[in-house]
Amino acid sequence: GLKIARMLGHITYLSDDVMNTKFGRALQNSNNYQYTTQDIEFEIESYLRYQANKFSEYFDANTYLLITRALDYFDPARSYDGNLTQALAKATAQFLLVSFTTDWRFAPSRSREMVKALMDNKRMLTYAEIDAPHGHDAFLMEDARYLSIVRNYFDRIAQTIQEVRA
Repeated sequence: GLKIARMLGHITYLSDDVMNTKFGRALQNSNNYQYTTQDIEFEIESYLRYQANKFSEYFDANTYLLITRALDYFDPARSYDGNLTQALAKATAQFLLVSFTTDWRFAPSRSREMVKALMDNKRMLTYAEIDAPHGHDAFLMEDARYLSIVRNYFDRIAQTIQEVRA
């Protein structure tokens, strides 16, 4: 079950363009279809099975269920009749929101909803939407734009802490 869930989930972690570039319709071991349901025929199948096997070796299935359930339940606006602005009204933190144009799991439109709610509350925030081809996994890649945004954000926080201590 965990392996199948990971394989299905993994499809959304990479963008369609990356999946097509990396695998396309390439066959695993020959140039001809074998017309089998038992063997791995396409390279993408091999990749997804490898990722699923690797994941299942170090990740507990029950933990995976709990994490996915927590994501399903996460709705900060629920107690505020769906009003995200009201839900974030008491927030005092400085926020950093970064989204990637090809992320299907956490779409930029959802980040923009949070940005709007925070701005309506006049909260301090940094927002960046990065055009990157890597889908949800983009945050794991060494993208200079992403690294610069995160570095600058934490540098500003460190500077503020130093000023407060001085």
